[in-house]
Amino acid sequence: MANLSHPSEFILLGFSHLGELQILLYGPFLVLYLLAFIGNTVIIITIFVDTHLHTPMYFFLGNFSLLEILVTMTAVPRMLSDLLAPHKVISFTGCMVQFYFYFSLGSTSFLILSDMALDRFVAICHPLHYGTLMSGTVCAQLAGAAWATPFLAMVPTVFSRVYLSYCHGNVINHFFCDNAPLLQLSCSDTRLLGFWDFVMALAFVLSSFLVTLVSYGYIVSTVLHLPSASGRQKAFSTCGSHLTLVFIGYSSTIFLYVRPGKAHSAEVNKTVALVTSILTPFLNPFILTLRNETFKAVLRGQMQRLKGLLQVTCNDGFKERFMGVDKRNIETRLQTGGQFPDKVTPE
Repeated sequence: MANLSHPSEFILLGFSHLGELQILLYGPFLVLYLLAFIGNTVIIITIFVDTHLHTPMYFFLGNFSLLEILVTMTAVPRMLSDLLAPHKVISFTGCMVQFYFYFSLGSTSFLILSDMALDRFVAICHPLHYGTLMSGTVCAQLAGAAWATPFLAMVPTVFSRVYLSYCHGNVINHFFCDNAPLLQLSCSDTRLLGFWDFVMALAFVLSSFLVTLVSYGYIVSTVLHLPSASGRQKAFSTCGSHLTLVFIGYSSTIFLYVRPGKAHSAEVNKTVALVTSILTPFLNPFILTLRNETFKAVLRGQMQRLKGLLQVTCNDGFKERFMGVDKRNIETRLQTGGQFPDKVTPE
């Protein structure tokens, strides 16, 4: 297929309909972005440094937090700069790169969520075989497949956009290179692309949602048959945070990319996209750790260890400083025949 025609750059409208008021969004969005980045980074570091968290559940949680950081980095920094820029321009190549990574990373997130559901299913429904079924090799294979498959599948998707003919202008009514606004600029026949997009949604979103739904169906059935009330409470508490992520992530994504017709306005789509790209990554660290007593205990221990290390470092610094002063006083006394100088200043 020949490359018919495409603009050298696109204009991202973003929140231009708000006029000068869009500048007021910069502060809150920047704070949410930084908190999302810091919160998910803390989760990753805590899981990495503490051996108590080197388990399949936290392995997948670390992968998910990394994906949340990367997804926000593909769209939010650009959106923040455009809020302050008079000309919101992105090159054609930059648009295609952003499209590729945003949807590849987003698809990987859903597959990791289904891996987390499988992990909880095995842990609760088949606890005696958990060590074998969820070994380190199996977890690495599941995570590797979740990362590799979307990145490979998105290659033909991106190339199909590259070879479209764009003759309906170069203005994208969104804050990033989203799929639907991009296709609206094309004068090529996009029916086949629409079918391919639906197949991709089935493969990554709906299939992972089905795996998660079936896994938790078995989990609920098993938990309800537990004789101990405390055991049921602990099991539901462990799975509660994951179910919250599943509800927020799948509901917003199905609304945007899987629903038929896609008849909602561009402003509604941008608002929902904000939830998935900035609000959800901000909330995830709180959702994932708020009811997780094990993680909170480890995090408190790491904070106490860091506090103690800082105190020891500060105390050693003071000791070295004042010991240096005493040493200089003695040397000065020897040089002055046994008399201390009136004043000695530390180096």
